[in-house]
Amino acid sequence: MSQFQGCGTALVTPFQPDLSLDEPALRRLVQRQLDAGVRFLVPCGTTGESPTLTHQEHLRVVEITLEEAKGKRPVLAGAGGYNTAEVIALARELEALGVDGILSVTPYYNKPTQEGLFQHYRAIAASTRLPIVVYSVAGRTGVNVEPATLRRLAEIDTIVGVKEASGNIAQMANLCATLPESFDILSGDDSITIALAGLGGKGIISVASNEIPALMARIAQHCLDGNFPAARALQRQWLPLMEVNFVESNPIPVKAAMARMGLLQPVWRLPLVPPQPASQAKIEAVLSQTGLI
Repeated sequence: MSQFQGCGTALVTPFQPDLSLDEPALRRLVQRQLDAGVRFLVPCGTTGESPTLTHQEHLRVVEITLEEAKGKRPVLAGAGGYNTAEVIALARELEALGVDGILSVTPYYNKPTQEGLFQHYRAIAASTRLPIVVYSVAGRTGVNVEPATLRRLAEIDTIVGVKEASGNIAQMANLCATLPESFDILSGDDSITIALAGLGGKGIISVASNEIPALMARIAQHCLDGNFPAARALQRQWLPLMEVNFVESNPIPVKAAMARMGLLQPVWRLPLVPPQPASQAKIEAVLSQTGLI
């Protein structure tokens, strides 16, 4: 079985009130994930506010995650962006740190062609021995990794999977039907984990598992085991949390919720700001309804 199946957590990055990295809180959060049975850890993705981290902070967050994981869980570190050369340089540094793979979001804003996307990922793959999971999230980057492009990328040995966050179930069905069985198709949206698993998906890179790691790990494992009735029962219970996590731009709501749960301080780096009062009230209501506070 691939090391990037089941539930992986797109870790938030905790900050101190002075906006510095909160290293003790990060260590506690990683340990909480390990204790809950999450299958792999994803530091410095966009949920981790990676665009606002300095280069050294990015490496430090990954280093701390590795130190806490101690080889018990794979670490799939974020390394993506607009500039292929910079992504390659970062991937090499992450490889030197000892990560198990990289999650690489598509270039954003410049909207490369499908050929440009293929060449981008091929260049990254040629520069490192690390397994690469492509992150396709057109709603945020402006470009979709089309099935035909993923089929080409899947022919590269070290490109092992995709985090699929298009929201397009028909596209996901196409991927599951046409990509090799060994290629891991992971949901990028908590609420459609079960739907994608029913088509052949292998898991989730989750936001909600920051708040409920054991439960999201259980949903993903039920899906892998083919126990969809049990997965659906948990989905019904926790869907309000999955939905409220996107009442404003991620990771604003999830960090607000975690702050109310006493897991970190309610601090974001600009351009992210605290949730509006109406959104905070919705978050509080869901946390109360689900017994998280």
